[in-house]
Amino acid sequence: MTQSITPTGSQGISKTIMNGLGRHGVVLALALLLLFGAVRYEHFLGLFNISTVLRYNSMFALVALGMCFVIMTGGIDLSVGSTAALGSVVAALLSPYGVIIGTLGGVFAGLVIGCINGLIVTRLRILPFITTLATMLAASGSALLLSKNQSVSVSYESGFTELGQGDFLNLPIPAIIAGVFYIIASLVLNLTSTGRTVLAIGGNEDASRLMGLRTDRIKFLVYLASGGLAGLAGVILASQFGAGQPIEGVGWELFAIASVVVGGTLLTGGVGSVGATLAGVLLLGLIFNILNFENGLGWISLSAYWQSVIRGLFLLVVVILQARLSRPND
Repeated sequence: MTQSITPTGSQGISKTIMNGLGRHGVVLALALLLLFGAVRYEHFLGLFNISTVLRYNSMFALVALGMCFVIMTGGIDLSVGSTAALGSVVAALLSPYGVIIGTLGGVFAGLVIGCINGLIVTRLRILPFITTLATMLAASGSALLLSKNQSVSVSYESGFTELGQGDFLNLPIPAIIAGVFYIIASLVLNLTSTGRTVLAIGGNEDASRLMGLRTDRIKFLVYLASGGLAGLAGVILASQFGAGQPIEGVGWELFAIASVVVGGTLLTGGVGSVGATLAGVLLLGLIFNILNFENGLGWISLSAYWQSVIRGLFLLVVVILQARLSRPND
């Protein structure tokens, strides 16, 4: 009797520990990384470095937030990087008319791409991978056409650059914007029927439809939101760097997917966390920040192109670990 019960109890404890690591591992890794940086580098926790990390990664945080909801439904959005680039170009072109017009223009460009994605996925029943791959190419081509294949300078007289470069209460304005959207998204996911429907679609879309849930409507809204957030990220990009960048969004979709998966959201859908996604964004951002510090110390010398290599390898490792953690014990 004792011999038969003991392995079962051990398996249960092991399973509990593995599930805990899967859910909270990103937070633990983030805390350890912060501790390492604080001990090793003199100005790592300085106001300038913290502000720089938050300001720059706010763009990725917005893109990852939209990607989080898309993946929770069991889909994927490969167009977010190109959509952000398109949004940055449109915002730069409209920046002479003021911050509001420039922002609305960039967000609207993103909403258009998101609307197209949502309609094709829900009405034509085309796979999200194929759909968003096509719109990724379309958005990229549109950005290059509008910009005439060059960066588009923003207007400095209209105050447009304050959106990306300004501070409020010693906090970067882009970080505040991203924080507000994360709070709203967390409330939607955890406290509304829309959030429960998003998870239900990812768990079993056919069963959700049979239960009478408005699956197509929610999926459309999810892709629409992803496009709008990517467009807003493009607005911040143009405002922060002083120019619309038609090719800057290359690889952003990989960063977004990596952040979401690192946060414990399953690529198959049905499980996800907004807060853990934000932790994933900060974790990846701090990894590259630490690499920059190491470059400064002279221990290593890595060009910016290595970031794509590291992102790809990091994503592969996390997906493998996620698959092992979610695998049921025999």
